[in-house]
Amino acid sequence: MELNQKEEALAERLARIKAMEEDIIAREKQLKEKEKAKKQVLLRLSPTLWNELAGWAEDDFRSINAQIEFLLAEAVKKRKKD
Repeated sequence: MELNQKEEALAERLARIKAMEEDIIAREKQLKEKEKAKKQVLLRLSPTLWNELAGWAEDDFRSINAQIEFLLAEAVKKRKKD
């Protein structure tokens, strides 16, 4: 195989790889967009539970909403493992 043919083949492979990479990036972006579109939930908590969560969130440097989301996500992960 001549050098020019090898270069052309490599250029074609590189173009295919770049196209695949762009496709992956686009898919990742779509997934992130879906994840950003969070659902709102009205949650009623007792003052005692609220204060406990607020303290825990502060210890973990999170907002109360972020703490609740974190705890729910951990519970779901644990449930899937069991």
